Amino acid sequence: MKSFFLKLFLFLFILCSKNFSQETVDYFRAFESINGDSILKHLQFLASDELEGRGLGSRGIKLAANYLAEKFNEYDLIKIPSTDSYFQEIPFIGSTTLSSSEFNFYIDEKVISLKYSEDYFLYKSGQQTFIPLPTELVFVGYGIVAPEFDYNDYQAVDITGKIAVFLDSEPLSNDPEFFNGDEITYYSFAEVKRQTALQRGAAGTILIPFEKYSGWENVTKDFAKEDIRLAYDITSNFSVIINPAIAKLIFNGSQYSFDDIIEMHQKHQMKSFPLKTKISFRGNFKERAFVGKNIIGILPGSDDQLKDSYLIISTHYDHVGIGSPIQNDSIYNGALDNAIGVSVLIELARAFSSLNTKPKRTIIFIALTGEESGLLGSIYYTDNPVFPLYKTIANVNIDGIAFFRDFESVIGVGSEYSSLENNLSETAERYQISVEKIPKEFEQLTSFTNSDQYTFASVGVPSILVLEGLQNRTKSREEVLQSFIEYFELRYHTPKDDLNQFIDEVAAERHTKILFDLCYQIANSVDEPKWKSDSPFLKARLRSIAEKK
Repeated sequence: MKSFFLKLFLFLFILCSKNFSQETVDYFRAFESINGDSILKHLQFLASDELEGRGLGSRGIKLAANYLAEKFNEYDLIKIPSTDSYFQEIPFIGSTTLSSSEFNFYIDEKVISLKYSEDYFLYKSGQQTFIPLPTELVFVGYGIVAPEFDYNDYQAVDITGKIAVFLDSEPLSNDPEFFNGDEITYYSFAEVKRQTALQRGAAGTILIPFEKYSGWENVTKDFAKEDIRLAYDITSNFSVIINPAIAKLIFNGSQYSFDDIIEMHQKHQMKSFPLKTKISFRGNFKERAFVGKNIIGILPGSDDQLKDSYLIISTHYDHVGIGSPIQNDSIYNGALDNAIGVSVLIELARAFSSLNTKPKRTIIFIALTGEESGLLGSIYYTDNPVFPLYKTIANVNIDGIAFFRDFESVIGVGSEYSSLENNLSETAERYQISVEKIPKEFEQLTSFTNSDQYTFASVGVPSILVLEGLQNRTKSREEVLQSFIEYFELRYHTPKDDLNQFIDEVAAERHTKILFDLCYQIANSVDEPKWKSDSPFLKARLRSIAEKK
């Protein structure tokens, strides 16, 4: 009934208002055509057992890629100009670390051998991950360099040719002007720390899980799998996550013990210093080569001045494939992570393509592969963009859709870095919903670096991921929060994230309409989204523009 009155109101308003153009009527027609049942229909196929969890290099992910290409073709999206295909082919190498790998600690005259999976996992693996001679370690605190907070863990130590050892957290703070108070920042994430160390000449890194993981079994869940990398990305840097139970060995004979480090963290007195322990590593690996695909469809812009600029709407269509059985089920279907997001991308592509007057700017729809293996599909795209990145005005990424139809708030992951915050606020206001920050309970899970929007941001493209918030008209914040907790604890990255769970197509439809509105406004705006002056991604944007890349 509410939908009927909304449509009637819009119809009468359009009829009676001289300010409403045919373009506005066209917009509302496309908007109202977005349908939850259509989203669910795509989901039924993409999350089915037939697709085997859409693991990289599998038969199932090839079926998903073909399905996407067929839909893009059905909606008359333009193919990649250079290849006349919807497929951007990507060469991958898959590497599995064998238990025969040798990781040794040298402490005084002792040599202690660590066991793979029990004591450590590799962040990145491959034949070039090799430390043949005992190599010095340097403890670098949190492994952070943050000029805006006047903080540098590397200031008093030389890391060149050595292994950087750091914690997975950041300085404790109650001051919003220092590391954003009790909110986590960009600097706390492992990949940022690893890049910082390598940029300063480190031969490799060792991460001590200090706060992110509640136990080694959770680390095992994330790392006990094949490591997949881009074929041209030769892994020459040693990168390990080590069991905290044996982390004390690293500090043997050094100026400070691991217990001292814990005390430094609690007292805000972190120090960097060289360690007495050395390490060597000789890996043994089983490897395979295969080709994956990003699926790309293009909707050309309608404005002569603006059509040579681009909005990317992206989602990842891969999942983790077939894994360890849980209650006799070994297919990790990834229904909510992220077959639902792919289904929404398809529906958005259909709705946008149905417009008689297309948006002023060109829209690029991309279903990315390799997200679960380290954002590989988006990294490949930004290394090999179909259109120049400096002309790409924004990325709206889709990784998860609303659980509940009565949501009254959304979260703009990464919106705080750019003027996309304003775009999202304007869209939310039109739907009489609010924009809230990431709940503290989910700061790690929903962080900006955890999905493909981070890759686009890292090369200077203003990016955002829009998620459902905790405010709801018919449920309490605690009820919504508990539902999210149960999903992440019981279903996320397990075979239970399948079509047997309840998936609310009304919530998905509503979320999709909000995304349609947001993307439509961005694609039609004369003003491009801008990074804020204190954003860590601003320099990349300025460099991209200067170099016309």
